[in-house]
Amino acid sequence: QVQLVESGGGLVQAGGSLRLSCAASGGTFSRYAMGWFRQAPGLKREFVAAISWSGSRQYYADSVKGRFTISRDNAKNTVYLQMNSLKPEDTAVYYCAARTDSGAYSYYDRAYDNWGQGTQVTVSS
Repeated sequence: QVQLVESGGGLVQAGGSLRLSCAASGGTFSRYAMGWFRQAPGLKREFVAAISWSGSRQYYADSVKGRFTISRDNAKNTVYLQMNSLKPEDTAVYYCAARTDSGAYSYYDRAYDNWGQGTQVTVSS
């Protein structure tokens, strides 16, 4: 079982930036693909970004492409989500997830079997 703890959320004005972190423990982080998802009130959870086990491949939702960057540091067992040019519609609880059965990224939430507790991101207009 992998434990994931997100941090870095908060309140920011539109156009601002935040960097989310997700620290993993209890598994072999460097073997896992990692993803970020978000869920706004009243809406379904949606894919944001994913990264392969080595960090060499990333994939983004169209809504965040060019504004968000996913990265990882396998030596620190941590995955990051740098969010720039934030918009009010980015407001959501952000979750990181680990795919322990594969190092290949996926945009399907069902591909991930370990989830963090989430961190709130609020973007004011």
